[in-house]
Amino acid sequence: MNKQQDKDLLKNLDPQSEIESSQMHYSEEKFWNKLLKYSKKAGETTVYTSLLLYFTAQNPAVPKSAKLTIMGALGYLIFPADIIPDFIPVIGLADDASVIAYALYQVISHIDEPTRQRAHEKMKSWFGDSEQSNKIDDQIFNEK
Repeated sequence: MNKQQDKDLLKNLDPQSEIESSQMHYSEEKFWNKLLKYSKKAGETTVYTSLLLYFTAQNPAVPKSAKLTIMGALGYLIFPADIIPDFIPVIGLADDASVIAYALYQVISHIDEPTRQRAHEKMKSWFGDSEQSNKIDDQIFNEK
């Protein structure tokens, strides 16, 4: 597959259908293994938003429909045979990031401050004192 074909696949990606078809692939163990393995390659934005989704799903107050969206997105992230294989340089994780971002915006109203704090703490343990998660928060939650 060439770069143009990869870009075309990404352009035609339907995050909602990918989320719906990927829910069965989700497991906590696979999620943590994938995130640890690809955290540096995926980048802090994808890792942080994935953590936001994961910790949001752990909240008992979050409705089941939002949790299903999250499980589908994280299932897509960990599924080894997604649209663009993760081992392809640069674009290999772009489809994963797109699905994660789509899911994040679907459930954003359910992300509370304690959830954000848990995600920040995990980011700090993996990436050190990076300010990237704060910048991401500013972009996502429009904080000034």
